[in-house]
Amino acid sequence: MPKIEVYSTAVCPYCVSAKNLLKSKGLEWTEVRVDSDPAQREIMLARSGGRRTVPQIFINGHHVGGFDDLAAADRNGKLAQLLETTA
Repeated sequence: MPKIEVYSTAVCPYCVSAKNLLKSKGLEWTEVRVDSDPAQREIMLARSGGRRTVPQIFINGHHVGGFDDLAAADRNGKLAQLLETTA
């Protein structure tokens, strides 16, 4: 099973969309709430190259980006490749 991390907040429609896309593929993920843990927001900023928006999605340690990036990766086949790699 791939290691998927989703940095999110409580009120974020793009976070919900990203989690729904992952769920539709039968995948599990770890959700990291940056609104309730400022230290996690700093970690997200460092890992994502300074991207402040949520969600920020990582698959096996690879930064995918936000929901639009995840959806594009799904459409062009890159998501399937990322899911096959190991951390």
